[in-house]
Amino acid sequence: MTAAMEGKVCLITGATSGVGKAAALRLAEMGATIIGVGRDRDRCRLATTEIQQASGNPAVEYLLADLSDQDQVRLLADEFLSKNTRLDVLINNAGAFFLRRKVSAQGFEMTWALNHLSYFLLTNLLLERIMKSSPARIVNVASGSHYRGKINFDDLNLTRGYNGWKAYSQSKLANVLFTYELVRRVPDQSIAINTLTPGMIATRIGQNAGPVLRHLVKLFQSTSGKTPEDGAEILVYLASAEEAADFRGKFFREMKPVRSSAISYDEEIAQRLWEESERMMAKAKIG
Repeated sequence: MTAAMEGKVCLITGATSGVGKAAALRLAEMGATIIGVGRDRDRCRLATTEIQQASGNPAVEYLLADLSDQDQVRLLADEFLSKNTRLDVLINNAGAFFLRRKVSAQGFEMTWALNHLSYFLLTNLLLERIMKSSPARIVNVASGSHYRGKINFDDLNLTRGYNGWKAYSQSKLANVLFTYELVRRVPDQSIAINTLTPGMIATRIGQNAGPVLRHLVKLFQSTSGKTPEDGAEILVYLASAEEAADFRGKFFREMKPVRSSAISYDEEIAQRLWEESERMMAKAKIG
């Protein structure tokens, strides 16, 4: 274990498998205090033990929350804030693909609720603590799928003509738009706020697809040759590298900033998305 991140508190969602878990392990090896988030109690316990043993760092714990449920996101934020006086790194990573349309506990389309609204709500609920911990970092895991995405403001919940890929691409574009708008709303230059695609990695992202699509996802993932550890490199870089502290409002792919989709730079769309997200989160005090 090195001491590069000693004294730093890192909160990582979607951290019981895939790139989230791999990033948690690497940051734990660097001496960070790790608070992972997962929705399955047994997987959280297993991840805690595995990362503690593999890293030699006992400062690893997991909090339980289904991030598609806004009430659980609020409880998660309250629990974190009650136990931690600082938050140096927030990595929003939890996400999923849903072949068939489902709705969250609050009635939102599930992909939108988990992949976008959880990022938006959790970040805003923790933002004051992040700012008080500056210099700090916010890392939002998006996807190359955002290049095909559009924000359907007339039907954000995709009640008409649902398509799983359309829902996923919309949510990943929302991640990028949210990141850029957050930069504009947080003027503190010591808060590094960036987004990324980890690439086509062998993860559980397609677990909610049907058998045929699940097979295709696994096939694409296997042919990419990339492991969760490979995908986690960019998360760890943005969370810990000294030079990464100077990046704000960048989209990263393969360890370097690249252009995101043209629509992702539309400030009017980003502002409208923020306002619509606030409306959906009306019960939360995030303004």
